[in-house]
Amino acid sequence: MMHSTVISRRATLLTAALALTATMAAAQSSGRSDTQTLRMIPHANLSILDPIQTTAYISRNHGYMIYDTLFGTTADGKIKPQMVDKWSVSKDQLTWTFTLREGLVFHDGAPVTSTDVVASIKRWASRDSFGILMAKATESYETPNPQTFVMKLKTPFGVMLEALGKPSSNVPFIMPARIAATSGTEQIKEYIGSGPFKFNIADFKAGERVIYTKNDKYKPRAEAPDGTTGGKVVKVDRVEWVVIRDPQTQFNALIAGEVDMLEHPLFEQYSSLKANKDITIFDMSPTGAQFILRFNHLQPPFNNVKIRQAAMVALGQTQMLQTQVGTPGMMQFCKSIYPCGTPFASDKTGYFTGTADPKRAQQMLKDAGYDGTPVVLMRPTDLPVIGKLPLVAKQQLEAGGFKVDLQQMDWGTLIARRAKKDPVTSGGWNAFMTSWNSGDILNPLTMPMMNAAGDKGWFGWQDDAQIEALKVKFSQASASSEKKKIAEAIQLRAIETASHVPLGQYIHPSAFRSNVSGMLPSEATVLWNIQKK
Repeated sequence: MMHSTVISRRATLLTAALALTATMAAAQSSGRSDTQTLRMIPHANLSILDPIQTTAYISRNHGYMIYDTLFGTTADGKIKPQMVDKWSVSKDQLTWTFTLREGLVFHDGAPVTSTDVVASIKRWASRDSFGILMAKATESYETPNPQTFVMKLKTPFGVMLEALGKPSSNVPFIMPARIAATSGTEQIKEYIGSGPFKFNIADFKAGERVIYTKNDKYKPRAEAPDGTTGGKVVKVDRVEWVVIRDPQTQFNALIAGEVDMLEHPLFEQYSSLKANKDITIFDMSPTGAQFILRFNHLQPPFNNVKIRQAAMVALGQTQMLQTQVGTPGMMQFCKSIYPCGTPFASDKTGYFTGTADPKRAQQMLKDAGYDGTPVVLMRPTDLPVIGKLPLVAKQQLEAGGFKVDLQQMDWGTLIARRAKKDPVTSGGWNAFMTSWNSGDILNPLTMPMMNAAGDKGWFGWQDDAQIEALKVKFSQASASSEKKKIAEAIQLRAIETASHVPLGQYIHPSAFRSNVSGMLPSEATVLWNIQKK
């Protein structure tokens, strides 16, 4: 067994080295200036190209490369127009009229029209938590001319711009209408946007490389870039995502100057990176992130709320953070489902303390009638930022009385499998762990785990009418104090129903070669404005 493991690891390293060598050789043979090619090692392999189909951040980042948005969000959370030139809302707050700015063109040369926009909004709203809520408030869409679209509402929806300017998963990216006509339950098969980069599908090799080239027809806004807003000025001709799964090989490639950027180094690599004069550490997402464990509400044993509650009591943040992050100053205990330090964070969390209590969990399991059904917990083997968490979760759940079947797979397989509602015996699952940028979970409308719409909800498919009703009230509230009260009620309901488990906060900066500049803090990894000396 040890011999085969060593051979497998050597094969992985060799594959990574060959992929990087091939990428470098291709650049040299094409005669491209090295300062005009930005090479990045992404945090994960890009396996799903449709950013509406999944909330995976790697697919979201891919989306920002090739698509544009109607509105965007600045680094400090303000909504600004992007593809939209001007807009208005009627006095009764029921009619929103938007006009697109001039010069919007898809990569295939076709102009962007209001028909494309409406089709894209509808598809996004069939998948996203915020979008589903917006769709419920919408009576109809109208396209009086190619530059104008109108949304007529049944009830006021005061967070319309926040919905259309949502900066992270899922993002309402604009696609051609023929592509956006694809059902939200199916993946698109063409990847044409109007964004600052073009996706070179012919050069795409899953698990090896992703190639983007500058979109010369893109017309940036005149404002300075800020988050996902402003002028998306591309300052390199080509961006290459070089997929290397081994963390040490990633580190070595950055130190040697073979790549320009490592999106997510190992936490234990930061001290060495900070000591290297040729490396710059820059936090692309300064708001930080939160670890979570998500339950499958459809399949036994977690279709029983009492058993989900027992699991929440069994799990504790301190060991999770120390094992996964370990670096002082980069992690924080926080039992709130909203990140600590943000407007809706609350320490009112009912029975959930964030501290592992195995004895109490054992008693809760006994009271719930747990029959020893194994819990299938999925663990990604190629995503270091969360790779250790399932190992700790397995220990804590077993200490609490659960039987745990830890199944290991790559991240691409995990995000495909988590979309399956099949029984565990037919390839389904019971729980997985992931992380969310704080900007995605600041309130119950943007938080995917608060999509409690059953089959139409986020992976795990919680069905809770009370959460959905409270979200509507939150969207209609105007006073900050009222929103705070409703957000707290949603948190208490989420914990009562054991929607998911918050497992602490952390920061995870990116590492760049020192000749790279122009990085932008944002809720997504955006690569416009970046240049190389």
